[in-house]
Amino acid sequence: MHGGATKSPITFYVGKVFRVAVLAMAFVTYYVSSVPAASGAEAWTLDRALVTALAQSPDIKIARQRIEAAQAMIEQAGAAWMPQVMLQGRYSDTNNSMTAFGSILNQRAFSSGLDFNHPGQIDNFNTTGTVAYNLYGGGRATAGRNAARAGSHAAEQDARATQNQLGAEVVKAYLNIRKAREAVAAIEAGVKAYEAGVAAAHARYEAGQMLKADLLSLEVQLAQTRENLSSARHGAALAERAFLFVLGLDATGGPVELAADDPSLARLAQPDTLDFSQRPELLGLQDRIRAAEAMVRVARGNRQPIVNAFASYQYDQGWKLDSHADSWTAGVSVDLNVFDGGQTSGTIRQRSAELAQVKEMLRKATLGIGLEVEQARLAHDDARERLAVTAQAIEQAEESAALSRARFEKGALLTADLIGVETRLIEARMRRAVAAADERIALADLRRALGLAPLTQP
Repeated sequence: MHGGATKSPITFYVGKVFRVAVLAMAFVTYYVSSVPAASGAEAWTLDRALVTALAQSPDIKIARQRIEAAQAMIEQAGAAWMPQVMLQGRYSDTNNSMTAFGSILNQRAFSSGLDFNHPGQIDNFNTTGTVAYNLYGGGRATAGRNAARAGSHAAEQDARATQNQLGAEVVKAYLNIRKAREAVAAIEAGVKAYEAGVAAAHARYEAGQMLKADLLSLEVQLAQTRENLSSARHGAALAERAFLFVLGLDATGGPVELAADDPSLARLAQPDTLDFSQRPELLGLQDRIRAAEAMVRVARGNRQPIVNAFASYQYDQGWKLDSHADSWTAGVSVDLNVFDGGQTSGTIRQRSAELAQVKEMLRKATLGIGLEVEQARLAHDDARERLAVTAQAIEQAEESAALSRARFEKGALLTADLIGVETRLIEARMRRAVAAADERIALADLRRALGLAPLTQP
């Protein structure tokens, strides 16, 4: 049977139950989203999460090591402007005529009675110091250093791109936790509302004011909502694990505590312009073009002569002849590659082709990033529109729920209809929370697409 227009004790009781359920729903939503966990750990703010990720993320550490390797290449290239100093020492004992005769001469032990064919067994201890300096290398040293510097700048831009990408992922993971927890809170409130509805339905069924089928429908809906709650809690736990993973921390740690009021979220600001010319990926490719151009000059330098100056000093000591002496040598050498079988020509063609490839990579990246920025802009616009729509939906759902509760208290509305109204209000609040998080995530992605840090400077 259905309740009439007259207010019965059962109807009054059910209305009371539903008012309590609505208050409980609001309290649970507020408590879960704002009260920190009782773990005693420092609450995570977005600022703290970003700092931790920059310190702990393996991607950042890999990028830093690439910068270190690129800077080491600059040091290697700079060695071309430094003199090369080498010390050498050796001891030999031989009866080879040529070697023995040379050792005798170096020791200044030659005598007119020496038999050139059988000089005997001669030992020699030789120490030599050599200094060499490149006077001209066809521009290869300068081009090599320029290539190394451009490569170092490209590595720094890669690190910036990694930081921006990581920052966007941190923002997304951080807000996904909030979104998942607010969904859990909303569904928990829905479970309480359905439990209150089922209790009221049992009372009305016992009083003969409700059909058995309606009662069973409510119980089935309660079971389904509890199943959804279990899935939502599992999703919230996964969101916590994903957050720790992005930060470079152990993903099997304890519960993640978020700050109830995070002021750093306000610094996730709308960009002033959609200019993406300073995107690190583009700047890095421009540096790689300069490096490739320098490598072409290195290859062409192989056709130029190499001019080196050198000087050496040596000391020879022999114990069998009990003699010793020193000597020095100095001079200039010129090396010119006249014919190498086409190796230099092939290297020039290879480097030129690599330069053309990098230029096309820059053009492709520019087109792709332009599309990426437009997609991010449209996604953010869509998220803002959904946020505005959900705000209106909450107002409408709250007004509808208030009217329905009043009708229910007067016995003019079925319990199932009231539960449906309350459910739609819960869903509207949950969509509002999701839309708010999605708008922030879309804004972070837009800033990343423009090559900006996720948060403005305080």
